[in-house]
Formats: sequence, structure tokens, C-alpha cells
Amino acid sequence: MSNLIIIALGSALVSNVVLSQFLGLCPFLGVSKKTETAAGMGAAIVFVITLASFVASVLYKFVLDPLGLDYLKTIVFILVIAALVQFVEMFLKKMIPSLYEALGVYLPLITTNCAVLGVALNNVQASYSILESVVNGFATAVGFTIAIVILAGIREKIEYNDIPEAFQGMPIVLVTAGLMAIAFCGFSGLL
Repeated sequence: MSNLIIIALGSALVSNVVLSQFLGLCPFLGVSKKTETAAGMGAAIVFVITLASFVASVLYKFVLDPLGLDYLKTIVFILVIAALVQFVEMFLKKMIPSLYEALGVYLPLITTNCAVLGVALNNVQASYSILESVVNGFATAVGFTIAIVILAGIREKIEYNDIPEAFQGMPIVLVTAGLMAIAFCGFSGLL
């Protein structure tokens, strides 16, 4: 049990996928204009990464590794992720059309989000069990959600501030993300 807690804390805070590994920056910077949209993207990422971690781990342990096909893991994981994103897209389009419209092009981009594939590959590389893979995937996605929601909140607050012209727009967002990454380095003392 303590091993799972260490994996969860390490994945969510210490080795935050966005702020320390710099994976998944496209949706992190693109969808973080409004807190509601960021939270919706975070929820979609939580679902996709958690399920992708489970399915990829099961496929790797019971199909690819026993048959000596581990060289196909990247292709198989991409196919799994693409199928899961299609499921999320259909669900949101039918059940929550406002969030579907707000996420726009960034929802299908989850398929190519390197954070999703990175987690599945890290699970295999770290030789995690299926449960450890799911915990790692869920915690990584929660860490992504925490980071994107915090950035969205900061962006909403600084939108009406007096910012020098050279820093307006994306430059101040990148500075803010950099300061968040430095702040998250403080969590490295947790483990």
C-alpha cells in the first residue's frame, strides 16, 4: 500500500508530467484560458490516461511480452489511446456538448498528446504491475489536471492586469508556467 502512495505522490506532484517532464504542453498551454475548460480537459485526460494505462499494461503483460512482440508496444499503445479518445469524444459530444465545443481541436489532440503515450511507456519501462500502472496513470493525470487548472486560474487573474506589451499573450503564460515548474520543484522533498 505504501508503494502505491509513493507512486501516486511521485507521479502527481514530484514528477509532474507537465511541469517537470514537459510532456503534454500543447493542451496545457492551449486549453488553460478558462478554468472550466481546463477542468474539463483535465477530466478527459484523467479518463484517457487511467484507462490507457490499464489497457496498455494488460496488453503488454498478457500479449506483447509473452509473444516476444514488445517492439510493437508503441504502435499498440497509440492504437489503444486513439480508440479511447474516440470514445471520450463521442461521449462528450452526446452528453456534454458545451464542453465538447469548448475543448474544440484539443480533444482529438489527446490522441497525439505525448503525456498519454509517455505514461504507458513509463509503466512498461518501470516494470509496474497492472495495479501500479493504473495508480501511476491516474496520479499522473491528476497531476496534469492540477497543473492545468492552476495555470487557468492564474491566466484568468492576470488577464486584466497591466502587463508590459512585450510580455502580453503567450510570453507571460510561458513565464507563469516556468514559475509553476520552479514551485513544483519544492515537492521533490516529499519522497
